[in-house]
Amino acid sequence: MPQFLLELFSEEIPARMQDGAARDLARLAREALAQADLGFVDLRAYAGARRLTLVVDGLPAAQPDRREERKGPRVGAPDAAMNGFLRSAGVAREALVERDGVWFAVIDRAGRPTVDILAAIVENLVARFPWPKSMTWGSGTLRWVRPLHSALCVFDRQVVPARIAGVRFGDLSEGHRFLGARRPFRARDFDEYREALAGHFVMLDAQARRQRIVERARDLCAARGLELVEDPGLLDEVAGMVEWPVPLLGDMDPRFLQLPPEVIRTSMRTHQRYFAVREAGSLALAPHFVCVANIETADGGALITAGNARVLAARLDDARFFWDADRKIPLDQRLEALRGVTFHADLGTMHARVGRIEALARAIAPAVGADPALAARAARLAKADLGTGLVGEFPELQGVMGGYYAALQGESAEVAAAVRDHYRPQGPGDAAPAAPVSIAVALADKFDTLAGFFSIDQAPTGSRDPFALRRAALGVIRIILENELRLSVGDIIGRTAFGADAAMAKLAGFFADRLKVLLRDQGRRHDLLDAVFALGDDDLVRLTARIEALGDFLATDDGANLLAGFRRAANILAAEAKKGPLPEGEPARVAEPAEEAALFDALVAVRPRMDAALAAEDFAAAMAALAGLRAPVDAFFDKVLVNADDEVVRAGRLRLLAGVRDEMRKVADFSLVSG
Repeated sequence: MPQFLLELFSEEIPARMQDGAARDLARLAREALAQADLGFVDLRAYAGARRLTLVVDGLPAAQPDRREERKGPRVGAPDAAMNGFLRSAGVAREALVERDGVWFAVIDRAGRPTVDILAAIVENLVARFPWPKSMTWGSGTLRWVRPLHSALCVFDRQVVPARIAGVRFGDLSEGHRFLGARRPFRARDFDEYREALAGHFVMLDAQARRQRIVERARDLCAARGLELVEDPGLLDEVAGMVEWPVPLLGDMDPRFLQLPPEVIRTSMRTHQRYFAVREAGSLALAPHFVCVANIETADGGALITAGNARVLAARLDDARFFWDADRKIPLDQRLEALRGVTFHADLGTMHARVGRIEALARAIAPAVGADPALAARAARLAKADLGTGLVGEFPELQGVMGGYYAALQGESAEVAAAVRDHYRPQGPGDAAPAAPVSIAVALADKFDTLAGFFSIDQAPTGSRDPFALRRAALGVIRIILENELRLSVGDIIGRTAFGADAAMAKLAGFFADRLKVLLRDQGRRHDLLDAVFALGDDDLVRLTARIEALGDFLATDDGANLLAGFRRAANILAAEAKKGPLPEGEPARVAEPAEEAALFDALVAVRPRMDAALAAEDFAAAMAALAGLRAPVDAFFDKVLVNADDEVVRAGRLRLLAGVRDEMRKVADFSLVSG
């Protein structure tokens, strides 16, 4: 089975770009092969510290032959038009075919050899590869993330004749920078390539590198009665920095364990790319670390770990200095310094922002069961740690250090926890705050951010969200839903310092869009989201309950048939509305026909059940009440002519259909439901 193998070999590729580069390589290759009409069996891409690799199995030897038909001028057209068409089509007049008074050129094109097409694909792919950041070097004619040295490029065991200035093409590659042989190796297919890389101390697959790091690190820890502190993000980064991962267990001076564990872990992770270690069966950190080398050494890594321990000690000495200095100044005394810290040029200082958050947290507190005074106190202190030395050194610890300092200066446990947690949740893997005071401050912080930036027309665009407003909105939604808070988003927006103007109306719509995205990611149908959102409700807990109940109802026969009845009624009413105003007023009962009377009786019976169920927010019961309309609606449309000749009869029947439509609209706008 013919196979295409491409390796783009360069200087070190930043770890954060590797996964995206592998996806982009696979995507661009698929698009190019599809455009060239080249089918394949399998396509996969790999990324590592110094190479991007693409493997495509099952390509044909050549494109299929193609017949193209091109429409030309009408019969009898001027010679100039005919000659121009013949030149553009590349055919002689004798090759034209006349059909329905129009000339057609039938052009048979033989398929090009795949190897030639692949050469063009590779040249174009390299030229337009979408690196987040790239550079030029040498003559400056090529841009790549780092200097691109060579390309192993073979198809069906033959070198593909691609040409890129300054890049050596062929069937050669290189192994590990230090452990591999000093000379290149040859590979003509993927099996040879992968085997040669392994023999030259390179693990091609990123997942295999991750697995090796985790397994060996766990074994090292277990041998000394320790446990590895798992860190998926750090694992991804480290796996992208090494080609031949060699985990090593090092020792740390135990005196540093007096620092908060978050400080130790952040210093290890951010500055040194080390994994933290804890005592087996305990959450307490142990005086050790795991680093990942890119080489194997004769001393088993002793020299490497000793050097890393010295570097870590220097970092932690700095952290301890800041920790000691920070605790000497109470958080209250740091607030004045925030007057000199600009939050945003159009939104004032951080000190002004603290005042806004404090007022908003106090206003939100009663609705979430929090003490307003505690919420205001926590909000007042929440940003004070921005002026501390440790947060200056480790910005990732904003809030966390404030929580420690608040507890140390005697603040209540609720206040300290709220200061610590007010940024949360910061991502899908981060827990939302659950304590009432923490909830009030976290919501106030996020609502102030969102309302502020919307007020100065800085809403996110399709490709840009520099102030992480989508994340803030999703944070608000998660806090509300996970704590089942009965809040009006619009009411809180109106309580912000930015009022309730057109910009704030856009913000409310932004929340609706974010909730749709969240629920859609959870598998909810987009049309049901639209049908419920159309009601204008901004109680997120009630909205999600409606959507859940609506989905369950429409999955039943009663729901599906009643939906069809709603559409029929809505279509009739819409058609009549085009002719003039619909008859107003409540429907009235008639004795005949029986089906019309039965639908009226069913509607009268359903209304109180619906109103009671909706008042109790029992949406399952509301849907069950609606199900009582299904059979009468079916019978009505089977036996009753709505557009009767008698104007009074027709008006009565239209009122009855409008009543059915309006009753159903109490739970959702069924006109927006598809299927």
